[in-house]
Amino acid sequence: MKQPDEEEYAAKRETLKHLIALFNSGHIDLRFADETGFSLVPYVPYGWLPKGKQTGIPSAHRKVLNVFGLMSLDQQLTSYPTKGRVNSEFIISCLDDFAKTIKKPTVVVLDQAAWHTSQLVRTQINRWQNQELYLFLLPKYSPQLNAIEILWRFIKYKWLKPKDYSDKESLYDAVCYILTKFGSEFSIN
Repeated sequence: MKQPDEEEYAAKRETLKHLIALFNSGHIDLRFADETGFSLVPYVPYGWLPKGKQTGIPSAHRKVLNVFGLMSLDQQLTSYPTKGRVNSEFIISCLDDFAKTIKKPTVVVLDQAAWHTSQLVRTQINRWQNQELYLFLLPKYSPQLNAIEILWRFIKYKWLKPKDYSDKESLYDAVCYILTKFGSEFSIN
């Protein structure tokens, strides 16, 4: 993986610290946003069976579900699951919907995926700023600065169970359940 430019990285990290302080003091809302995909390829690090017994877990690489999420540090989550593709139009639609719910100036932290930085998205920035929704782009190749990456990792590697991968509907239902219960039944310490 390519390393980010050190100066840009340091500057963005300092700005992010300042944004977190503003969030913690109640002056702004701060959301870490990104998308992830879920397929029928389970993550099963180990399993125990009686001696001599074997089992298999069916898997398929085709994506079942994509999710765009906006997560705050106090584990408020707004999520947009779709069986469709994630592209600039989808991101704009999600941010437009999210903008209707904000109650104070809100900063959305995003990586530099092509669908986050496209010309189509850039044409919306002034309109969103008029609604007090601001985008903060992280340096390239710095997922460690985007807190929502932890949520995706917990869902995929901790909260989904092998039985959730039995078919597309089971996986879809399990992911949507986790998303709706995040912050109460499912949380990150």
